[in-house]
Amino acid sequence: FKQKTAYEIMPSLVGSEMCIRDRDRRYQIDKWIPSGSKILDLGCGDGSFLKDLSEKKEITGFGVENDFEKINLCIKNGVSVLHHDIDDGVKEFSGMDFDITIMASSIQCVRNPKRVLKDILKVSKRCIITIPNFGYWKIRFGLFNGRMPISKRLPNKWYETKNIHLCTIKDFEELCLNNELKIIEKHFLNEDGESIKNTFLANLFAAEGVYLVGSR
Repeated sequence: FKQKTAYEIMPSLVGSEMCIRDRDRRYQIDKWIPSGSKILDLGCGDGSFLKDLSEKKEITGFGVENDFEKINLCIKNGVSVLHHDIDDGVKEFSGMDFDITIMASSIQCVRNPKRVLKDILKVSKRCIITIPNFGYWKIRFGLFNGRMPISKRLPNKWYETKNIHLCTIKDFEELCLNNELKIIEKHFLNEDGESIKNTFLANLFAAEGVYLVGSR
């Protein structure tokens, strides 16, 4: 069998339109979003997820994206979108009373994840966060060669990648515990985006964590 590099094993880290493409992941996120709710999607990609939610659940959705090409795709999809860098904060959305904010595979790309999480919960009742788990056993094995590997899927070297705060499931849950962030529900996926049953050893066997988070 051909051994994969650690980055080939990691989920694709380019925003929600990629994060939700696997069936179990998408089902889980859908389940946490009530019909008719007001949604903010940070790193919304082409807006296809918000468009789908709008059609299926009659949500009111707003996207935030930093890539002009993807912003144009959002407009084509009929999605309201704002060009904005999440690192600059989300104060522009204060008073808009969002029910849920989605941040799919983006938390590891921001300069200050702790501040961003706290700011999100000032403009939204709850947030859905998905994280690639750098504690996944195949990634641990892949790092034994002593270097940060690259792949066709994530071709950038460690000094060029946008992913500056990779963490494990344990790390993320510790961040929530120490900062009065309540993990309401959580779900774990393997590298194929399928649900895993052994949640007790999720830090070792899960490739990705999907969290519903609120304030304590």
